[in-house]
Amino acid sequence: MFLEKQVIATDFLISVKSGIRNLTAVITETATPELRAVLKEQLAEAIQTHTEISDYMIAKGYYHPADLVSQFEVDLTASQTATNLAQKQ
Repeated sequence: MFLEKQVIATDFLISVKSGIRNLTAVITETATPELRAVLKEQLAEAIQTHTEISDYMIAKGYYHPADLVSQFEVDLTASQTATNLAQKQ
């Protein structure tokens, strides 16, 4: 169960990061101030969601943004588990 929650949280965090990147690109190419304002609101919400997911992952020990060695160990364990699961299928 631990790994399932970690995988779901990680996938969600990656998706939100991608959305933030996409929104920032679109904002720079938007022609109307009204649309730009709507997109900026969505960007602020996406950043807030990113913060909430990151805080959750840090609290659970899934994410160590300030400690690369610990994060590498978490990532390595997760990738080995995923590889093992894929080989069992």
